[in-house]
Amino acid sequence: MITKFGSLFAGHVDFDDMGFDATPVNDRRLSDATLAGVFDKSEAIILKMEELGYDTFWSAEHHFQHEGYECIPNLLMMYVHMAHLTKNLKFGCGFNVNPMWHPLRLAEDYATADILTGGRVIFGVGRGYHSREVDTFGVPSTLTDNDANREIFEEQVEIMMKAFNEESFSHEGKHYKLPPEVPYRGYTLKELTLVPRPRNLPVETWQPMVSASQRAMDFMAKHGIKGIIGGGAAAGGAQDQVVRQWRETLVKSGQETELGADLTIGFSMHIAETEEKAIEEARPFFEENMKMFAPLGFVRGLSDDQISNLGQGSKARSAGLPTLEDGVKAGSWLCGPPELVADKIDDLQNRYPGLEQINVGSVIGTPQSVVLDQLERFGKEVMPKFKK
Repeated sequence: MITKFGSLFAGHVDFDDMGFDATPVNDRRLSDATLAGVFDKSEAIILKMEELGYDTFWSAEHHFQHEGYECIPNLLMMYVHMAHLTKNLKFGCGFNVNPMWHPLRLAEDYATADILTGGRVIFGVGRGYHSREVDTFGVPSTLTDNDANREIFEEQVEIMMKAFNEESFSHEGKHYKLPPEVPYRGYTLKELTLVPRPRNLPVETWQPMVSASQRAMDFMAKHGIKGIIGGGAAAGGAQDQVVRQWRETLVKSGQETELGADLTIGFSMHIAETEEKAIEEARPFFEENMKMFAPLGFVRGLSDDQISNLGQGSKARSAGLPTLEDGVKAGSWLCGPPELVADKIDDLQNRYPGLEQINVGSVIGTPQSVVLDQLERFGKEVMPKFKK
C-alpha cells in the first residue's frame, strides 16, 4: 500500500524560454549568479514539501553543467544544511555517482551526514552517464566504456558496504587494494576502520533501474540495495516487466516478497482542471526535458536525424518524436485533475501490493513557481487520500 510520497528535483534553474522553439541546449550558457540560484530554488522546494508532509526530497549529483539543467555537485553537503531548515523531511541521494569519488571518501561523507542529520539522509549509488562529468574525474562513463564503468562501480560498492558494516576491513580487487601495506607507528598496516561509521545500520541504499539488467538486479539483491524505477525503464509496459523481474530476483535470493517491494516508482506530474489542459500547460517543460535527455540516450528508439531536429521548432514537431500524450498513455506522466491522478495511483497500488512509496515531480525546465504549485496541489488534493 502506498503511504509515502517523495519528489525528485534534479537541480535546474529557471529559464526565460523553454521547449522546441527555445534556445538549443548546447547554446545555453548562464551567469554564475543564475547557476548558484539553484540552492535558493532547492530551499523553496524543501520548505514547501516539509509544510505539506512529503516524506523524501530527492536530488541528483552533477557537475560542470553551465547550461543550467543539473547544477548541484554535492548532495551530502547540501543535505546537512537542509536538515537544519526542516524537522521531518528526509533527503535522498538520487544519486551519488560513485565513479567520481574514492569509495572511502564517499562512505566517510555519508556517515558524517547520517550523524549530523539524525539519520535523515538516504544513501544512493549510481554509475554516471554524463561523459563530460564522469570521464573528467578519471573514470569512463557508461557512455564511453560501459563495461569498465560497471566493473569499477561494483568494486566501489563492495568497498563501501565493507566500510559501513565491518568494524575493520581490508579489500583487494582489480582497482583497489585497501589498505596499502605501509609502515604505520611501528606496525604494517593490514586493516582500516571507517571513522565515523554511520549511526544507522544497515545503511538504506537505493540505485536507479535504467537498463534493468539481470546482472544489476542480482548485484543489488546481494547488497540489500533497493531500486528506483524512472526514466528509461518506466516507459510503457517495461515498468511491469521490471517490477516482476525484480520480485523474481528477490525470491531467488531468498526474500519472499510481494510485487513492488523494495521499489520506488517515479512519475512526472502536472495537475490541472482537465487532462487536456494539464498536457498543454506541461508541454514546453516536456519538450525542454526531451531536448536535454534524448541526446544522452534516455529516449529510446530515436534516430540521429530525430535527435538533430530537437530544438528546431517546427522541424522537431514534424520529426515523429514522442509526445507528451505518448508519455501519458505509457503511464510515465500523470496529467489531469486530482481525482484522475489519484485513480491512477490507486490502480498502481492494486497492481503492486508491495509498493509503499512513489515519487512525483516536475521535469527539468519547470519554473519554480510551477514546481511549488504542483507540489501544493498534489500534497493537498491527492496525497491525503493515501496517507490516511
